[in-house]
Amino acid sequence: MARYKDLQQSLWDTGSDYGVQRPVTDRMVLEAERLLDVTLPDSLLDLLRQQNGGRVTSDRNAFPTSGPTSWSPDHVPFDSVLGIGRRKRSISLFDSPYLVEEWSLPAAVVLLSGDGPCRIGLDYRVCVRHGEPSVTWFDADDDSELALAPDFRSFVEGLTSANGFKSVESDSSFG
Repeated sequence: MARYKDLQQSLWDTGSDYGVQRPVTDRMVLEAERLLDVTLPDSLLDLLRQQNGGRVTSDRNAFPTSGPTSWSPDHVPFDSVLGIGRRKRSISLFDSPYLVEEWSLPAAVVLLSGDGPCRIGLDYRVCVRHGEPSVTWFDADDDSELALAPDFRSFVEGLTSANGFKSVESDSSFG
């Protein structure tokens, strides 16, 4: 498992500007936390200070699962991270409340990544708004969810390449 500190620089696909927001400021963080009514994990904010959202490298675009999902029997895709901002034609953490409502997901979730009904989010249901959230996979179509990691840092450290799985689907379409 890669160390979090090493991943902060190597997680991002620097050849793509898809989903990348303006550099994070303290004011943007305060605005996001106020809108989302949570305290965002320091590990997520550290990553967003390196690059404010965008595509991740193909070496870190999947997370192994403990059980099957509608996506795959052994992993979920993680092609990008939502940043903090309001860039035109790009979704961000600011869009999380709308997407949670649109897909009828639990209210105490902040979405990090996903496409359509399948999303990965920070799950604040157990730790409440100012605690350290776990990371969970949600599928609104089949009303299922799967816990992925106890916190965001552990989630990032567990990311691997989708190419390492036998059951690779069209993972590049998930973002």
